Amino acid sequence: MSVQARTPARLKSPVSGVLCDRYVCANDKGLSRALTETYLGKKATANEVFTSSNVDLTEFTFANGIFCDVKERLCREDRYYGANGQRSGAVSKKYTKLLFGE
Repeated sequence: MSVQARTPARLKSPVSGVLCDRYVCANDKGLSRALTETYLGKKATANEVFTSSNVDLTEFTFANGIFCDVKERLCREDRYYGANGQRSGAVSKKYTKLLFGE
């Protein structure tokens, strides 16, 4: 097994209020084409998330499984729902603070 397969994808915060994985970058407004181009290059903006018209850029899951919701202003360990219809993922204080400053 390769090292990459065993190591979860890491998120980077190139500047305050911005989180990037290897595919996209986001700020407190959601996924950002401009930030993705700035920190990952123009080629990264060809990502389907930016070329499709029916993608909600305010709810997104990074490559490492961290899910962020701009409306809730929270990042969670995953994007799944519990039996009660509420999000079941534990709140990630680390990534919530990095993205939303809270």
